[in-house]
Amino acid sequence: MIEIIDLTKRYGNFTALNSLNLQIEKGCVFGFVGQNGAGKSTTFSILSTLLAPTSGTAYINGYNIQKEPKMVRRQLGYMPDFFGVYDQLKAIEYLHFYGASYGIPLAEREKLIPQLLDLVNLAHKKDSYVDLLSRGMKQRLCLARSLIHDPEVLILDEPASGLDPRARVEMREILKELKNMGKTILISSHILPELAEMCDTIGIIDQGKLVAEGSVSDIQAQLKGERLIIVKTYREIEKAVSFFEDDPNISKLKIGDEEQTLKFVYKGSDQEQSLLLKKAIINDIAITSFSEIETDLEDVFMEITKEVELS
Repeated sequence: MIEIIDLTKRYGNFTALNSLNLQIEKGCVFGFVGQNGAGKSTTFSILSTLLAPTSGTAYINGYNIQKEPKMVRRQLGYMPDFFGVYDQLKAIEYLHFYGASYGIPLAEREKLIPQLLDLVNLAHKKDSYVDLLSRGMKQRLCLARSLIHDPEVLILDEPASGLDPRARVEMREILKELKNMGKTILISSHILPELAEMCDTIGIIDQGKLVAEGSVSDIQAQLKGERLIIVKTYREIEKAVSFFEDDPNISKLKIGDEEQTLKFVYKGSDQEQSLLLKKAIINDIAITSFSEIETDLEDVFMEITKEVELS
């Protein structure tokens, strides 16, 4: 559905995007993670035919972004991070304006627009002027605008940026509904845990390069096989510390905040981890709990980008 091949964008000596390669299948929700200036918006602008690449190319539903821009625009709905609205229009007039721009007949628009307003939970605001809407409502209205021509692909640049917690939840629920409708969605956000909930796959971009790609668990596995383990005992925590600190696969061992608890980073395999627990029990370590703490997306992002900076 989306194929990106060696996509590069340079501004003089500055490289905003460096040989990006990416393939996103139909119906996938792909999350783009990166700091400001990492290359997310540049990628989205190029895919939306608003910016020409220095080299490389991309395809949207089989159409080349450079050779067939009009067909590409028919395939996608683009919601930029900074969007314009016409303040003197009512919400329903705003959508009629964009529907007419796409050549959608009036009779069809009159059926379609109420459905879109329902989808983005703005039916009760259809006769409200755009400038009187809250930021969250304006963003949902712009999402409806990007859907007016029923595109197969959605490119959403920071759709939850600046929203309060309630508006953020509403936006997330709408995106889940769009996913259920079979839309292919490319979305960027700094709200990393929410991307983990919404997306099938994520990509971490840093300094114009895609430094990791896959599910959250796949990317975690790229971190040198490290995992964070927490152990609880009901007595003799010092004996447990003495036992675990001798294992060569264990580092950063420390006693936790809770009583009779310790934490450490483990670099061994699943089999070695199982043997470690067995050996601890044989050595009379009074373990009541031995578990792996799931690393969240924030931790993954910080660790991977730190490694890129050091390399």
